[in-house]
Amino acid sequence: MEWNSNNTFKTYKDMEPKAMMDMALIPNIDPVDIGLGSSEKGSVVPTSKPRKKTMTSVYLKYFETAPDGKTRRCKFCGQSYSIATATGNLGRHLSNRHPGYDKTGDVVTTSSVPQPTTPVIKKSQPQGRAAQVDYDHLNWLLIKWLILASLPPSTLEEKWLANSFKFLNPSIQLWPGEKYKAVFREVFRSMREDVRVSLEQVSSKVSVTLDFWTSYEQIFYMSVTCQWIDENWSFQKVLLDICQVPYPCTGSEIYNTLFKVLKMYNIENKVLSCTHDNSQNAIHACHTLKEDLDGQKVGPFCYIPCAARTLSLIIDDALRTTKPVIAKVREFVQELNASLDISEDFIQLTTAYQEGSWQFPLDASARWSGNYQMLDLVHKAGKSMDAVVRKNEEILGSRILLNGAEKNVANIVHNYLEPFYKVINEICVNNPPTIGMVIVYMDHISDTIATRQTPDWLKSAAEDMAKKLRSYNNQVCNIFIYMTAILDPRIKCELIPESLNSENYLEEARAHFMRNYYTSHFSSMTSGYSAQDIEDGGSVSFAEEIARKKRRASMSNVADELTQYLSESPAPTKTDVLEWWKVNSTRYPRLSAMARDFLAVQATSVKPEELFCSKGDEIDKQRFCMPHDSTQAILCIKSWTQGGLKLKYKSSEIDYERLMELAAAAAADNISAGFDKKQK
Repeated sequence: MEWNSNNTFKTYKDMEPKAMMDMALIPNIDPVDIGLGSSEKGSVVPTSKPRKKTMTSVYLKYFETAPDGKTRRCKFCGQSYSIATATGNLGRHLSNRHPGYDKTGDVVTTSSVPQPTTPVIKKSQPQGRAAQVDYDHLNWLLIKWLILASLPPSTLEEKWLANSFKFLNPSIQLWPGEKYKAVFREVFRSMREDVRVSLEQVSSKVSVTLDFWTSYEQIFYMSVTCQWIDENWSFQKVLLDICQVPYPCTGSEIYNTLFKVLKMYNIENKVLSCTHDNSQNAIHACHTLKEDLDGQKVGPFCYIPCAARTLSLIIDDALRTTKPVIAKVREFVQELNASLDISEDFIQLTTAYQEGSWQFPLDASARWSGNYQMLDLVHKAGKSMDAVVRKNEEILGSRILLNGAEKNVANIVHNYLEPFYKVINEICVNNPPTIGMVIVYMDHISDTIATRQTPDWLKSAAEDMAKKLRSYNNQVCNIFIYMTAILDPRIKCELIPESLNSENYLEEARAHFMRNYYTSHFSSMTSGYSAQDIEDGGSVSFAEEIARKKRRASMSNVADELTQYLSESPAPTKTDVLEWWKVNSTRYPRLSAMARDFLAVQATSVKPEELFCSKGDEIDKQRFCMPHDSTQAILCIKSWTQGGLKLKYKSSEIDYERLMELAAAAAADNISAGFDKKQK
């Protein structure tokens, strides 16, 4: 083994054999013969230890010593151990990994032994007892780490990381970078197929959302996420793909890329809506998709602007005049977060002045949550801020002291944005928010801007805010959004904003319901007479006439499902919408089918908290820094595993729980072996 300096090498070389043995880490964990379809766990530590004399005479013949005299290698599987490894550990290796090794006859040679590169796996199809598998624990655990941390495989090429592993165990061999990439590509393909198969089972309509970003390599990406409500009235979502949009990245390229994704998953005829990021290119792409789907007559389709991004742009207008003030306060907050002494001063002073309780670290991000925190600090703890700055003037300087005019501006904007704060909290808590409730919130924001008295220096910003809201309202005021809104039992017709409450919309909604959900879901009831009845001259029994009269009466009642639903008072605003429909689906069997489709329509193209809170900074950083050869695979795999899918390699599930059990058992085994040696 090579080290970067002679001194380091000498220190390692002079270690006691005992320390060498204790360094046996994850790679020395022995694979266990796992019965496919079985939950039994192999034993890692034998119940009794053979005598030392027997171990020396029996076990060593199954290992060959390396030419440098520093390691021994198993003749069955090629696993390497330090020359100082106790023969008891070698015996456990043979017992656990090669049961029946003493009955194999002639000792095997290593020339035909495969290298351990396969993980502990669970086969997807139950079979009989499996053949023994080889695997590389550490490399598969590192793959899991790269996925969870959103790091590219090139991270493992850092020589000091490799040196750290070598220090723990000189026999550790990390895969080359290209192999990690190949494994990620295969895992991506395997898991994407699982996603495709799961979507085939979805019986309702689905909605999609689009998000876009540009990486440090100036590559333009689009993520496509699918949402639906399952038969148990649970909201489901899955990332379909992360795609590079080819240059020049206009609406045409976005449309072609999006349609390929929908086609790949065979859901192009199931898509009811698409929520985009408000960019002109995305709008153009969605408009082209609508024309395409309308031409194929596969059903209604609507594209919707992102309410969260609209709110974010509106808030930016309001904060325009306070940017210098917020910058000063942010500098103060960063010093508070960095210094325990200064933060303790602040806590003591806010307690003395009764200016609230503050939890550290304070949010200093440049997103909505951080900006509002800055204004809130000035509004609620202005005296404490001044006192802390004056007490620590040598460190903080007087430059971040706010004058009276600056405090006045901050307080006015804070009060002006308070309704926005409440709305954004509601949107983030009710995840995902229904589009009906978001329309109600946006209408409230519109009223707030129109009726609030504003100083002259804020009027220009207020006009720009109102203009953006009008643009949003113009895009969402249509029959599609109306139907989505009234199917929210908290809203119905009572809370529908005036701008959306057209006289014709209710009748159009009723016609859509009858046309698409009454006849298609219950086609057997749509005709009073069958073709056979007509051939028979219409001669039917008296009993059949009575039965048909009953059916026609039932159909009349069915047509009134929407009327009956809307005639009842709206549910309380805290009601769980999907739970309400789950309970009431037997009362409205056809209308509930329509609700399952339309309530999956998304008001935002991203999770609101990712846009408004500091969590979004970490996501943006990961996306921006990810190299092109890893972006699709790693980010998709991470999303899928977080959504509950098992990480798979080809047709096999990676059993990480078992890997961790083996790692823990090996660590305990090494500790025990080291203790035994000390006793001797």
